[in-house]
Amino acid sequence: MKLVVVSAGLSSPSSTRLLADRLTAATLAAAGPGRPDLEVQVVEVRDLATEIAQHLTAGFPPARLAAALDAVAAADALIAVTPVFAGSYSGLFKSFFDLLDKDALTGTPVLLGATGGTARHSLVTEHALRPLFSYLRALVLPTAVYAASEDWGEDGLAGRITRAGTELARSLPAAAHPAAASAPDVDTTAAVAAPRSPTGAITSLPPTAAATLTPFAERLAALRVD
Repeated sequence: MKLVVVSAGLSSPSSTRLLADRLTAATLAAAGPGRPDLEVQVVEVRDLATEIAQHLTAGFPPARLAAALDAVAAADALIAVTPVFAGSYSGLFKSFFDLLDKDALTGTPVLLGATGGTARHSLVTEHALRPLFSYLRALVLPTAVYAASEDWGEDGLAGRITRAGTELARSLPAAAHPAAASAPDVDTTAAVAAPRSPTGAITSLPPTAAATLTPFAERLAALRVD
């Protein structure tokens, strides 16, 4: 199980990387000790700036960039954090994801984060980042975290980070337990006979009642008056 963290901060250290690290820590804390299979890999886009430019102009990625793109494409979950420039994500951040195959993030849960100098840019996660990852058909989590300069050290930011990390942890695929193969056989009759409607949708009715439901079209026809 791989959690990939993409940080597009331009300085070292940076508030963008700090936010990425705190979101990662919150996710791991929410996942708990029961997820020893969860591996974290950080991609610092700043370190790949030259390779990104080469790929954009030459049409093929150098080895280090190719490895980073492959890691993102293979991720079971993604945290993506960018600084804000001119009211949107940074050009370097966008250039990195421009090089990703358009289908690489399909169905991947993504936690979004952004940093900026003022709270005026707090909606960047909604008007810029969320549409980008929705276009890539990722599963963008409800809570995105924006951190302005004055937010650091505030309880409100810590609470949003915790909430976002919990959402991402809950979206992770279930852990595979090695002991499952040697576990005793389990009666799956209940699962097979799960309550369903005549169309196959799960319902709260018992299976026998669901099987005898009258289709709506028939009920409607019975109400007609000649």
